[in-house]
Amino acid sequence: MVFSKILRAGEGKLVRRLSRIADAVESIADDYTDLTDAELRAKTDEFKERHADGESLDALLPEAFAVVREAATRTLGQRHFRVQLMGGAALHLGNIAEMRTGEGKTLTGVLPAYLNALTGKGVHVVTVNDYLAKRDAEWMGRVHRFLGLSVGTILSGQTPAERREHYAADITYGTNNEFGFDYLRDNMAWSKADLVQRGHHYAIVDEVDSILIDEARTPLIISGPAETAGKWYLEFARIVPMMKRDVHYEVEEAKRTVAVTEEGVEFVEDQLGIDNLYEAVNTPLIGYLNNALKAKELFKKDQQYIVSNGEVLIVDEFTGRVLAGRRYNEGMHQAIEAKEKVKIKDENQTLATITLQNYFRLYEKLSGMTGTAQTEAAELHQTYKLGVVPIPTNRPMVRQDRSDVIYKTEQAKFEAVVEDIAERHEVGQPVLVGTASVEKSELLAKFLLKRGIPHEVLNAKNHAREATIIAQAGRPGAVTVATNMAGRGTDIQLGGSADFIADETLRARGLSPSETPEEYEAAWDEALEVAKAQVKAEHEAVTEAGGLYVLGTERHESRRIDNQLRGRSGRQGDPGESRFYLSLGDDLMRRFNGPMLESMMNTLRVPDDQPIESKMVTRAILSAQTQVEQQNHEVRKDVLKYDEVLNRQRTVIYDERRKVLDGADLHEQVRTMVDDVVAAYVDGATETGYAEDWDLEQLWTGLKALYPVGPTIDELVDQVAGGEQTDLTPGSLKQALLDDVHRAYADREAKLGAEVMRELERRVLLSVMDRKWREHLYEMDYLRAGIHLRAMANRDPVVEYQREGYDMFVAMLDGIKEESVGFLFNLEVKTKDEQEAEAKAKQAEAEAKALAAAQEGTAKVLARQAAAAKAAGGTTAPAPAPATTPAPATARRTKPAAAPAAPAAPVAAEPAPSGTGPELAVKGLDQPRPPENLTYSAPSLDASAADGGRAKAAKTATVSGTKETPRNAPCPCGSGKKYKQCHGGAGAN
Repeated sequence: MVFSKILRAGEGKLVRRLSRIADAVESIADDYTDLTDAELRAKTDEFKERHADGESLDALLPEAFAVVREAATRTLGQRHFRVQLMGGAALHLGNIAEMRTGEGKTLTGVLPAYLNALTGKGVHVVTVNDYLAKRDAEWMGRVHRFLGLSVGTILSGQTPAERREHYAADITYGTNNEFGFDYLRDNMAWSKADLVQRGHHYAIVDEVDSILIDEARTPLIISGPAETAGKWYLEFARIVPMMKRDVHYEVEEAKRTVAVTEEGVEFVEDQLGIDNLYEAVNTPLIGYLNNALKAKELFKKDQQYIVSNGEVLIVDEFTGRVLAGRRYNEGMHQAIEAKEKVKIKDENQTLATITLQNYFRLYEKLSGMTGTAQTEAAELHQTYKLGVVPIPTNRPMVRQDRSDVIYKTEQAKFEAVVEDIAERHEVGQPVLVGTASVEKSELLAKFLLKRGIPHEVLNAKNHAREATIIAQAGRPGAVTVATNMAGRGTDIQLGGSADFIADETLRARGLSPSETPEEYEAAWDEALEVAKAQVKAEHEAVTEAGGLYVLGTERHESRRIDNQLRGRSGRQGDPGESRFYLSLGDDLMRRFNGPMLESMMNTLRVPDDQPIESKMVTRAILSAQTQVEQQNHEVRKDVLKYDEVLNRQRTVIYDERRKVLDGADLHEQVRTMVDDVVAAYVDGATETGYAEDWDLEQLWTGLKALYPVGPTIDELVDQVAGGEQTDLTPGSLKQALLDDVHRAYADREAKLGAEVMRELERRVLLSVMDRKWREHLYEMDYLRAGIHLRAMANRDPVVEYQREGYDMFVAMLDGIKEESVGFLFNLEVKTKDEQEAEAKAKQAEAEAKALAAAQEGTAKVLARQAAAAKAAGGTTAPAPAPATTPAPATARRTKPAAAPAAPAAPVAAEPAPSGTGPELAVKGLDQPRPPENLTYSAPSLDASAADGGRAKAAKTATVSGTKETPRNAPCPCGSGKKYKQCHGGAGAN
């Protein structure tokens, strides 16, 4: 609380500074109104030149903002208000601009995006979903393109080539998850040509509190299939329904935890037929049990998830959207699938991960926009060093926020809600109803249907029509039931949205701002005028009816989410009203102060249908929300503290990896690795005892597995110590072996060639680093899962995690060195010419075998025909010699002989990481994982999986690759059959 007051102490000074900046912009605005479009566009080149000559962006700001303001007036018909100029300046200065709903945050973001794009380093505008990213890129992109800047959009399902092109644009729109996953994928790439991002210069985050606060509890994770024992999920899904709450286990809903009692342990042991659940051999079963109990008590269908087409799909608790690409980690998703009796998918192993906090801290400059950030100002400053600046509203707020009313039962609450909606609907007042879950929205929809009130439902099952529903929610008499309006990002305007109506009209005529920009711009003004006339008439009718009425059916655990719902009404000085209807059965009330209030209402004998309004109720709700907010804040702090350890390690690995991809000369680094490994072997063998006690045989055994050791033990002792082992010293032994390993490495390089050796060094380092990092992430996950138990020994779990994590990281780095050296000396390497010669030889061998099989088949057919003719009493012609031409049609129609399996071959390698090295095939080295085998886990993911389009691209490559395959060659699919008998045959799919 004190910290928040300190942070707000300088607000007035900053707002006055922003006001002066707005004055400067407005003072020169008239200088640009008389410029032609071409002259206005030329200002962009002028600004770029001035910045390149040393003029700062702060100095260019007034002129740049004035140019953007004029361009927006000409292209969109919208001129930035003074408060939007202040908001744009706040964003440029690296702050969070708190602007009320309807104040035009999207248009405000155009100002700093244009200014910072003048550097040529790229600007990322981050939104909460694909729809908003695409909409904003098209809508605001009209201003940027008018001024000569390029605009890109990162959407799920795009190929790497498409992403690379969009990242190369001056301004790139996309979702937080797409930006984060592209960063992780770039750090899994095997070729510099596969990289898509070009740095992290400046980001503007829309709905910043939703992305940086609400979604910060869950990290971004890319994972691949791991071994799993699916039967145990089914077994515990059978046992857990028989277990009784408060008898076999206890649940603490506020903390979302379950704990098995002694009686519960005995029950499970009886069901499994084991003596001790906590024996070492049985400890993995405890995780299955806990997940099954959580699936039963804490994860409710149609609240936390829905089941659609045999799949368990997570519902975002903050936005109500389905997160189709996301899965719970650590077996939780599999436990829910077992509970719902749908197919259980494999568990995954983490391949790459980062929290949103650490991803956004990569940016040189960060800013954000939202309507509700003040309650989280302290956390935003502590975590991201971002200040929150409240921007004044353009017009005074006149919305009336009514007191909450609380009912004893949920049934009574919903009956009162429907009655209130009916009264508002009759007078033509639009109503927006906010519900907490899919289940509640559908329940209310049934009530409304029963009363005959027309309405639209917007929830996780109906998100496809989201924009249309929201855009029409302010029209006369409209009733919209929405699951959690947080982060919807679409403005509700009284009478409807003229821009939306005009856009829909033009799209219906086949025009698009991205595909047919010239025709779209030419038709825009006329379509907009028609839409404005329609909206104006309806706006007046709705205003007379009282404006938009926001009705909340349940308090959210965060005050910000409630404020966001309320903020949908009363935009730009419009009239409006809001009220929350509550019941003692609501989740928030039940988890915290519900029992106390219920006792009071029973004492006062309040009827079920009698609402109460009192300050005590308001205080109880505020107390409950504060408790949850504090708990969530602690969770986020906890996540950040632990990820900070991994973040430092990730930075080291990713920096080293990028050097390899960038084609740095690794020869000296590899030589140091070789020296370190051999020295470590010698140190391990000579660290104790006298020289005669050293086990040189064991040392030589280890070294021979590492590289081809030249001298024998006796030869080396003769050479270094005159034949007496007792005269050996660790230093002399080490130096002799280092000289020997340098000789062996030089021989290896002479045999392969310097160019091939450099490429092999790059390939080996990438492969080993990736594999050891994956293993390290698994071990860190395992350490993290049990580290809290250290508190029982009065040890700080975070300190213990830091200490052990560091030790594991050092061990991983040593492992990278040792494995890399072993691979460099021992891998079988083939150049491109050798691969082609081997492939031709194999193809000739396969064709010869196929021809022999066909000839044998022909001979057998002819022999059977001759025998049949003889048995029929006819004369028989002598059998011809084996044919040297393809078998006749009769033979080809018989069942073909099985094609020989393709012999084992070195693994085909990807192109050189640097993009310039020779093509090699390296047997025994890890290759990049197929993109279709990867899973993406994130706080909020749109319906299509965020695979970056890699799976789609991979499938396309497979199909196109077969077009060049000879008919008699082995099929590229790996089946072992000929291409013509497999994917090259008629009708092959």
